[in-house]
Amino acid sequence: MARIRELILRQFGLEVSPAAVWRLLHRHGWSWQSPARRAIERDEHAVHLWKKGVWPQAE
Repeated sequence: MARIRELILRQFGLEVSPAAVWRLLHRHGWSWQSPARRAIERDEHAVHLWKKGVWPQAE
């Protein structure tokens, strides 16, 4: 939820409460919940490469 709040702040210059973020997500059919477990098919090496190369460019 903190990432979404940060994104809203950077994109729109608005500080919103966690409750407001939840309402926005809910209104658009989204959920802030994370999966209960990791997928069996998850490729840890690919995830590491993505975090190292792609994620910093997105921030």
